[in-house]
Amino acid sequence: MIATATAVGDHLRQWRQRRRLSQLDLALDAEISTRHLSFLETGRAQPSRDMVLRLADQLEIPLRERNTILVAAGFAPVFPQRSLDDPALIAARKAVDIILTGHEPHPALVVDRGWNLISANRMVAPLMEGADPELLKPPLNVLRLTLHPKGLAPRVQNLHEWRAHRLDRLRREVEMTADPRLSELLTELKAYPIPGGQPPRRPFDEYGGVAIPFRLDTPLGTLSFFSTTTVFGTPVDVTLSELTLETFFPADTQTAEALRAAAAALPA
Repeated sequence: MIATATAVGDHLRQWRQRRRLSQLDLALDAEISTRHLSFLETGRAQPSRDMVLRLADQLEIPLRERNTILVAAGFAPVFPQRSLDDPALIAARKAVDIILTGHEPHPALVVDRGWNLISANRMVAPLMEGADPELLKPPLNVLRLTLHPKGLAPRVQNLHEWRAHRLDRLRREVEMTADPRLSELLTELKAYPIPGGQPPRRPFDEYGGVAIPFRLDTPLGTLSFFSTTTVFGTPVDVTLSELTLETFFPADTQTAEALRAAAAALPA
């Protein structure tokens, strides 16, 4: 019992420190005493199942890691992890497919927590033309494909800004999830050579500093996009909680017209 309590206490302390919260901050948010939280972290007290979930919620711990902490505390995992093909997730998968199809003629795709491609609409494939076939083999990692010298990187007109934007986002995800696979991916992407070297960081103010476009040379011409991301708001399944839907919108008239023409030429 002491070993188990110490293990779960270590988890809680590490996540609290990762969120840069003091014991007093977390205790106030969770409406418990600082003394009790200290006892939980040091193993002098054993948390209940409800207490683990309450603290995990305040710390915004991902569902996968919440299961890990529950097991460390001696409880069964609460959040199921099912394949998207599981009958229980049919409705969610249909919703994703409807969004992907409905977003045409603009590109849209779905990735898992590791940025591996799960699904995409018909407008994504033309953007990948010319990439090294090795990068297109499953599991296709979208960030690797975008920033690799043999991927899309040579065709990204604003590579320096887009690369910095992507790496900053991935760095935040590493901090939020503590996923070692994401950390390894970040290290890999940072090591890719940059044509012309890395210039000094500067604000990108073409669109008032509120967005960074993605400019890509394609067989359709130079296309310019804004992108947005969407996640399931209240998932209770690990798989769903880790899905991200990324949708691209044309940033100029030329891109919008090129996408409409390309979509019209595709088979139904």
